[in-house]
Amino acid sequence: MEMQSIYDVQQLLKTFGSIIYVGDRLADLELMEAEIKELYQAQCISTQDYQMAILLLRQEAAKLRDQITEKKE
Repeated sequence: MEMQSIYDVQQLLKTFGSIIYVGDRLADLELMEAEIKELYQAQCISTQDYQMAILLLRQEAAKLRDQITEKKE
């Protein structure tokens, strides 16, 4: 599966019956990362899918943290 966005990561998780939404975007991203790690450790997803999903999730989380920091300043 070719992933280019967080939506694609969500769709990957959805194929395994995992829908994550807690109302806090940063918490959602962290939970998605944990789920992706579990799927990878269980050998349910490829190394390429794992790496791309983690990259996308961490980039988005970093962007959100930067926005939060900017608002505080």
